[in-house]
Amino acid sequence: MSHDTLFGKIIRREIPATIVYEDEEVLGFKDIAPQAPVHVLFIPKHEAIPTLDDVQPEQAHLIGKLAMAAADYARREGFAQDGYRIVMNCREHAGQTVFHIHLHLLAGAPLGHFGTANG
Repeated sequence: MSHDTLFGKIIRREIPATIVYEDEEVLGFKDIAPQAPVHVLFIPKHEAIPTLDDVQPEQAHLIGKLAMAAADYARREGFAQDGYRIVMNCREHAGQTVFHIHLHLLAGAPLGHFGTANG
């Protein structure tokens, strides 16, 4: 798997990002084109899986790690009680633009029923 994407460069600190969460397996950073007052992307650090369709059964735990990191961040930042949305886009028609799986966390204002998150 190649880490030769924008996100791979962020993981390697080759390009700047506002990193707000990091643990052994997950990196969280602010989206450069936020769709909500809080818009953070959570990515796996060690596996550059292109899309959700490419996740293999033995990698399924990574999706849980991304979700748990987002929930931890929401609690730590104090907006979990008000609510937040997590979104994963899969391929171009869904709005995926970086082919390294990632989870969007959106919060900070009422989001409505059909908000979008690009990337």
